[in-house]
Amino acid sequence: MTLAQNLQIHSPDNLPGSTAPAQFNITGPLQNINNITDLINILMKFVFPFAAVILFFVIIAGGFDLLTSRGEPEKVKSGQQKITAGIIGFVLLVLSLLASQLLGFIFGVGEGIL
Repeated sequence: MTLAQNLQIHSPDNLPGSTAPAQFNITGPLQNINNITDLINILMKFVFPFAAVILFFVIIAGGFDLLTSRGEPEKVKSGQQKITAGIIGFVLLVLSLLASQLLGFIFGVGEGIL
C-alpha cells in the first residue's frame, strides 16, 4: 500500500551563503502499513488520548451537575447518567480495540494482541 508518505525537498545550488545543496526528507505517519490492524494501531494512538480528554470533561460536567443539584432527584440522576455514559463509552472503545487485536491474532493478521 503506497500512500505518498515521503516528500523530498532539494534546495537550489545558488542560495547565498550555502556551500552545498540541502536535502530534506519529510515522512508521513502512515509508513509501514501492511494490513488493517496496523492502521487500527496507528489510529488508536490518536483516538485514545482524544477519548480520554472527552471522558475527563464528561466526568467534570456530571460532577458539576451532582454538586449543583441541591438534592433534586432529576439533577442528581442527570449527573449520574453523564458520568455513567462517559465511562461506558470509554470502556466500549477499549473493548473494540481489544476485539480487533484478538481477531488479528486469531486470523494471523498484523501483530495480534497488543
